[in-house]
Amino acid sequence: MPRACLAVPPWAAMIAVVAVGCAGSAVETPTARSAQAAWSGTSAVSSSGSSVSRAIPEARGDITTLADGRTVAVRYPGWTTEDFGRFRTYAYGDTRPEVPISRVPMPVGTGDSKRGRALFLDRRLGPCTGCHLVQGEDVWPAGNVGPDLSIYGDRHLPREYTFDLVYDPRHVFPHTVMPPWGAAGVLSPADVVDVVAFLDTQRGPVPAEKDVERDPKTRGKPTGFGDNLDPTNNPAVLRAESADDRWATKGPAGKACADCHAGGVLAAMKGVATRYPQHVVKYGRVMSIEDFLAVHGPETTGISLAEESADNLDLTVRIKMASNGMPVNLDLGKPENAAALARGKSSFNRKVGQRDHACADCHTADGGRGAGKFLGGRLLVDVTSGMTRHFPTWRTSVGDVWDMRKRLQWCMTPLGTNMLAADAVEYAELEMYLTSFDQGQPLSVPGIRH
Repeated sequence: MPRACLAVPPWAAMIAVVAVGCAGSAVETPTARSAQAAWSGTSAVSSSGSSVSRAIPEARGDITTLADGRTVAVRYPGWTTEDFGRFRTYAYGDTRPEVPISRVPMPVGTGDSKRGRALFLDRRLGPCTGCHLVQGEDVWPAGNVGPDLSIYGDRHLPREYTFDLVYDPRHVFPHTVMPPWGAAGVLSPADVVDVVAFLDTQRGPVPAEKDVERDPKTRGKPTGFGDNLDPTNNPAVLRAESADDRWATKGPAGKACADCHAGGVLAAMKGVATRYPQHVVKYGRVMSIEDFLAVHGPETTGISLAEESADNLDLTVRIKMASNGMPVNLDLGKPENAAALARGKSSFNRKVGQRDHACADCHTADGGRGAGKFLGGRLLVDVTSGMTRHFPTWRTSVGDVWDMRKRLQWCMTPLGTNMLAADAVEYAELEMYLTSFDQGQPLSVPGIRH
């Protein structure tokens, strides 16, 4: 049992059946500076407090007010439009605390176990099966970030104790990765009573497993999607090759990328991507290739290369392909990069949103965290193995190219936190921290992921 969990009652040795586990002690947060306001010559600041974005509209993290007064988020097609503005984000200027620890009396009543099961499996609320296996052939895919609850009822733990753990487990586990479902307002006290009633029905003997894929303990781990650089296998390669025309096309300014960078994109850009993200003096902030293109392209050629646009992504992939096989080589000794790295690390460990989660909760393995385990049907990658050297990558599930920024924005949304603009400096510095674990490893872009 992790050290942080020792000071609990003897009967609480079984608390891990619900509270996903204890993480290590909180990481000291370096002094955070405000997001760069003067983003390439403009000091205009959006309502979110960050500088004006050069991303496509659905990637800016904007919030709009409807005629009836309700606020909704502008996000990518198919993503939820719910405004999570009451919960803190990764913005450096957002100094609000995480979801306050809360405790309420357990309502009187035995609860409705059928309704509790429906809540437990409700994908709009989590679902709880993203981390916990319970009985039932319809429970798929279940994860194992948290313990198997298939025989939870046989443990005969006090109902009030289970209620407290579901409502807000931080009373017992200060650094748990389990969300405070009640304190965050996802479940009402009456809802939690129903969940407690359902957990009490989970008793042995457990029926024989009919599908090895249902149980994360017996499920096979993904083996990959073939050669990511084979154009017959990866559509992103063909898209990137089509960017050669964009490279040679003159824009309204009368210039093309090729006019300043001779020899073709693969020759002219060889080795460049190995050094990004990095602090760029001209713009006074850390930038990825995508960030740089979004401002440098219009400045030099007059052609728009808005962040998260197809033109930006395809040209980014093509530029990165020029460095394939070359090791990531960030200049982490440069003072500006070192300071940004520290801020990125702080963001990685910062709990945000309605779920009160940090990147570290899923992508590190210490203290019962999720790395190497299944979150639903997804295997969570350990940050120390490197997560960035294949990005931008082809997402088979959506049939499109995603860069690291869109992946970060996607992670934010299920956590119940409003995403920042794709070109926000906070994301750039978080990406630098993630890329630091790929230091010395060869680039292989574009990747393939599900």
